[in-house]
Parts: sequence; structure tokens; C-alpha cells
Amino acid sequence: MQTYRCIIVEDEPLAAEVLKDYVQQIPFLQLKAICSDAIYALETLQQEPIDCIFLDIHLPKLKGLEFLRSLKNPPAVIITSAYQEYALQGYEHNVVDYLLKPIEFSRFLMAVNKLKMQAEPKSIPSEAILPASTNRTYFFFNVSKKRVKVYLDEMLYIESLKEYIRITTKGKTILTKFQLGQIEELLARNNFLRIHRSFIVAKDKIDAFTATDVEVNGKQIPIGRSYKELVLRALEQQ
Repeated sequence: MQTYRCIIVEDEPLAAEVLKDYVQQIPFLQLKAICSDAIYALETLQQEPIDCIFLDIHLPKLKGLEFLRSLKNPPAVIITSAYQEYALQGYEHNVVDYLLKPIEFSRFLMAVNKLKMQAEPKSIPSEAILPASTNRTYFFFNVSKKRVKVYLDEMLYIESLKEYIRITTKGKTILTKFQLGQIEELLARNNFLRIHRSFIVAKDKIDAFTATDVEVNGKQIPIGRSYKELVLRALEQQ
């Protein structure tokens, strides 16, 4: 069974003790440290690999969300906070879940199961991808009762619609039941870039960009706040 190394970043001893007790009841979680502030957490991240952070927002020295913004390649994050008003900001950073204190064990269990599902390698359905007989790679996607071929080099962008994705090319748009995460890794190796939790775009199809969006074939596509630094760096290096 795969285990996930985690740390608790919490300045309230009682809240940290509750989380510690919860973590120790989950077989696939391995607690590596309890950090009373973000500076201690940063030192821990530099010393050993960590898969997940249980992160409070109101911390001394450096607030939780500021700490999260400072990490270039953060591990998975589950927010633990007594303040509901920060939930939107948390999800903009693509956190796994946002737990409101006092945290019930059943709610904690839901969050870590979500972590496990997201962290497990996602296989691409074998029937979806077929190598072309030429140098062009193409995909077959289920659309209604048909299998529709889409060439990789014709894709402009892909949009997540919960259980579905919408693939837009210059010639057509298709809607298929597929998870964006299932195809993200493959596309990243083929000149595609995740710019938002809901959008992947072909880098060579980007006609213009600003600090907040990109333009592809006349469509403005937003750049997510948590993706901004990596996206701008990737585009400016072109």
C-alpha cells in the first residue's frame, strides 16, 4: 500500500493534537512532523520529501496562504481553518480540500480519501490513444456512440467540465466523458501547458498573452493564480 508522508502546520497545540490523532488512524498516512509555524514547515520541506501538508491559515510569522504562495512546487495541501471566508482563496491554489474547525473525523477521512484518489497515478484509457501510422499522434474519443479521431497537433485547448472535457481544434469541438488529469501528463510532454485548474492549452497555438490570460484562436482563456508564475515563465522562455 502506498503511504503519503505528511506534516501538520498548526500553532494551536490542541488542534495539532486532534490532527495528529486523526492522521495516526489512517494506515496510508505517515506523519513526519508537527510544525508550529510556516518557517519550521519550510525547513522540514527542505530536509525531506513530503506528499501532503495539513495547513492552518492563521499562523504566526507567515500566514498559511502566504506560505503556500511561496512554494514553487508545493505538495498536496489540505487547509484546516476556523475561517470559512478564505475557502475561495484556498481553492484558487488548487488545494485538495478545505476543512473547517472543529474538524470531525468523518470529514477528515473524506479529505484524505480525496487526497489518495488524486495522488494515485491516473492511467489513460487504452482505447483513447492510438499511435498514428505517420509521425502524427492521434486520439480516439468516445462521443455519443461514435469514436472520433482527434490529431494531437490540431488541438487548441482542452476545458474541464467536471466529469467531461471539451476539446477544441480549429475544425471542431468535441465533448467526451474524460478527466482532465488523465490526459494532462501526456499532453505536458507534447507542447501543452496547464494554465488553469480547468484549462490546458497548446503552447504553439497561443497568439498572445498577458499576466492574466492567453489568447488562442481569438478566445481569451484565464490564467489561474496558482499557475501564473509557471505559465509566464514557460511562455517567456519561448
